Order: sequence, then C-alpha cells, then structure tokens
Amino acid sequence: MPMEKTTAPARSAPASRHLGLALFVIAAAQLMVVLDGTITNIALPSIQADLAVSDADLAWIVNAYALAFGSLLLLGGRAGDLFGRRRMFRAGIALFTLASLLGGFAPGEGTLILARVLQGVGAAVAAPTALALIATTFPEGPARGRAMGVYAAMAGVGATVGMLLGGVLTDALDWRWVFLVNVPIGLAVLAGTRALVEAERHTGRLDVPGTLTGTGALLALVYGLTRGGEHGWADALTLGCFFAAAALLFAFLRVQSRSAHPMMPLGLFKDRNRSGSYAGMLFIGAGMIAMFYFLTFFMQRVLGYSAIEAGLANLPFSVGMAGAATFGSRLAARLAPRLVAGPGLLVAAGGLFWFATLTSDASYVKDLMPAMFVTAVGLGMCFVPMTLGAVSGVRDEDAGIASALLNTAQQTGGALGLAVLATLSTTASGATSEDGYTVAFLGAGVAFLAGLGVTVLAVDAGKQRADAGLT
Repeated sequence: MPMEKTTAPARSAPASRHLGLALFVIAAAQLMVVLDGTITNIALPSIQADLAVSDADLAWIVNAYALAFGSLLLLGGRAGDLFGRRRMFRAGIALFTLASLLGGFAPGEGTLILARVLQGVGAAVAAPTALALIATTFPEGPARGRAMGVYAAMAGVGATVGMLLGGVLTDALDWRWVFLVNVPIGLAVLAGTRALVEAERHTGRLDVPGTLTGTGALLALVYGLTRGGEHGWADALTLGCFFAAAALLFAFLRVQSRSAHPMMPLGLFKDRNRSGSYAGMLFIGAGMIAMFYFLTFFMQRVLGYSAIEAGLANLPFSVGMAGAATFGSRLAARLAPRLVAGPGLLVAAGGLFWFATLTSDASYVKDLMPAMFVTAVGLGMCFVPMTLGAVSGVRDEDAGIASALLNTAQQTGGALGLAVLATLSTTASGATSEDGYTVAFLGAGVAFLAGLGVTVLAVDAGKQRADAGLT
C-alpha cells in the first residue's frame, strides 16, 4: 500500500540557494560513510597488536560495520521517507560522529566492535537519505545530473581514499585517528545541512518485524559462514546458524509480502533492470570489500610494507576509480547501462586475476600498481549505471528505500564475500601463506564475473538520463 503524503508541503529550493554547499555536504557525508568501510583495514595490524585481537576476531572489526550498515539501510531509508530526509540525515551523521569518538577512545576489542556497530547504524540512516536528498535539493536537469555523478564517484572513491587515509593516520599519528578523523568532518557536515531542502513526509510506520527478521537472517548467515571455517561445516552451532538464517529469511519475506508498510517493498523487484542492478551490486560489494581486506594484509605481511606505504600504494585505485567514474557517468548518458557496467566488470575481474598471480617478490611498479589501476578502472565504470538502474522510475515516496536497497546490496555482499573468502583462504593455507591470498583474489574475481553475468542477462534497459527516476 503506498504511503500518503502529509499536508505540509516541501520547501522548494530558491534560485539563490547555494547548491555548491549542498553538493559538498552530500558528497562529504557519502565519502565519510563509505570510506569507513575500508579506513580501518590498513590499521588492522596495529589494532591487533595494541588490543591483542585474535586472528579469528579481527575480521569482525570490518564486518561489524558492514553488517550493521547493510542490514539497517532499508530501515534508514524508510525512516527518511516517514520522518523527513534532512532530519534523519542529521540524526545519522550525529550518531556516526559520536560512535567514531567512542571508537577512537576504545579501551578494548569489545568497545571497538560496539563502536563499529554504532557507526554502521548511523551510516545506515545517513547514506540512503543523502541520495534521496539530491531529488529535493537539486533541480531536475544538469544540476541534478552532476550531483548524481559526484555521489556515484564518492561511492567508488571512498573505499580507496579510506585505504590511503588509514595508512597516513596510522603511521603519522596512531590507529585511533582513523576513527577520530570523522569527528571534525561530521561536525562540518552537520553545520552545512542547512543548505539541504527537506522533502515531503509520508504517513506510515516503521516495519519492526521486518527489521528484526531481516537483520537476524543476515547475522546468522555471516556468523555461520565464519564459524564453519573455524570449527568445521558439520559443527552443530554452524548448522544451527544456517537453519536459523533460512527460517528468518522465510519469515522476512512473508512479513514483507503481508505488511501494509513493508521495509522492503517487494514490488520494487518487479522491474528486471532494478533487480539486476541490485544483484550486480551484491557481487560487486562481495569482490571489492574482500579485495581491499586481503590486499592490505598481502602488502603488509607478505611484501613488508608499513601502514603508510600500504596506504600510499593504493593511489592508483583512487586515480583510476575517480577518472573511470567520471567517464562512466558520461557514457551512461549515451549507452545502455549494461554496455557500460558489463565491460567494467570484465576489466575488474581481470585485475583480480592479476592479483592472484602475485608472489612475495612482486614489484610494485611492474606488478602491483598495474593490477590496481586495471581493477580500479573496471570498478569505476560500474557505479553510475548501477546507481541509475536502482533509482530509475521509482515513485518519489519510494526513492529513499530504492536507494537504500542499492547500498544494502553492496554492504551485504561485502559482509558475505569477506566471510566466504576468509573461510576459503584459511582452509587453503592458514590465512598467512601465499596460497591463501591467491584463493581470496581468485574468489573476488569470480564474484565480479558473477556480477557481469547478472548485468548482461538481467539489465536490458536503454540509455537513461543521469537524473532519471529522481523526480
């Protein structure tokens, strides 16, 4: 059942509104929440040594954020539709900033993981409302198209900027600054939110049963995958987690199909292009987040790089992804989405297979840097067409939830991909020898190829305007 609009009209943006400031606020927020998924990767060896974190628990510092972010994005998107997108955007950024402060002063592993969960909750509220605010703040036409391009670029570049910034902060200051750096940025974003325009709010209610069953299913599945690699696939608790995940998923879908105000309107999946974009982003997230995780350890443990060296080594990712995202935005206005995203995924997979050939005597200039650049260019080509496919043609009242689903797919894919590939890597070689990294990189490449297959088979839309669907 569609939600009815409230009687209070949305404020329209006057011609004199500072759209540049509004774009900066949205881009900075998107960059902050995306880079936080990888900024801790470079610092993980330092965190492990300082807080005495076991190898088995180390991945949870990454996955705690990804799980909270991915599993609550739908709730965050719907909250923005119901209670006001600018209001919820502010609430999400405020929580994210406070959680970053907690993480920066965490005395132990448990507090740090809690801070990561809270960061994920804040990001889950801020990220979908940021994209939806583009529709209410920027007028239809070139201005909105440019804003969409910048937003998509931040989604891609944020991961690589996180690696670079994490290395610089860890070596120059301390690992705690990978969290504390978010505090001044978050405060600046909050101060600039006055430039954003509030949208009309809609009646309805939050889908609490859907949130509990959907989040529970994801947590049970990821924990089962992680535990299976450590304790065996026949372990009783592992099997129990998989059973619980299946039961909760069934309950989630049943709740969504019967709810008058579902957290995830199943009707959004009737459009094959939108469903294809979501599925494609799931595989992109699975390959990309796992790639950054294992590449970090490969550079520091196998090649002997310091944290700052590993961070600086990721510059080709930033350059390649930023340039390709800009070029991909222009191509997306002239070509069908799959003709842009498909070749990009093929190139990205080739980069991962290149990584799989690296050895302990690999040269940065001849081996590592070219593989990084190739992967970055391929991934950068994917984000704009996937974003356009996710929000194209949706009703205004569903804009928040549609954009939230895209981010959900990426974060959920990342959590699942890291859990699966960490398990495979551990099984192959104890997670420290080169065989383990080879398996991990090959698996990430296969994830990109799976995304390519989905894109080619499911996404058959023609060329779209950069502002399509955000009206």
